[in-house]
Amino acid sequence: MNGMEAPTNPVVLFDGVCNLCNGAVQFIIRHDPEARFRFASLQSPVGERLRGELGIDGQALDSVILVADGRWYQESDAVLRIARGLGGLWRVVGISRLVPRSLRDRVYRFIARNRYRWFGKVEACWVPTPELRTRFLG
Repeated sequence: MNGMEAPTNPVVLFDGVCNLCNGAVQFIIRHDPEARFRFASLQSPVGERLRGELGIDGQALDSVILVADGRWYQESDAVLRIARGLGGLWRVVGISRLVPRSLRDRVYRFIARNRYRWFGKVEACWVPTPELRTRFLG
């Protein structure tokens, strides 16, 4: 990644004003006892910089993005890799990889298009507690 040291922990880039996305981040935090995952909202300066350096479309605010091992994943691939990274029973979600990506991503995009209507959004990005702040970049 040009001009920036590659993150050593997997980084989840998420829509910081989306209630569904914020809930997903809180879910990951609760189920990640080793605190492996780091987070940044897509709208944050860190999120914008990572997207730019990875060559991710600047308008890609409707997908969760996972940056891990020098690569990035989006949509259903990101969700499945995050689940696998949580370990334990969440690894079972990986069986969904047997479903063709085109179908998985179609379902993902349908939910993404409707997320604000179904789950709402906030005016500002969620602010983590002081205890969690070290897991958020930027």
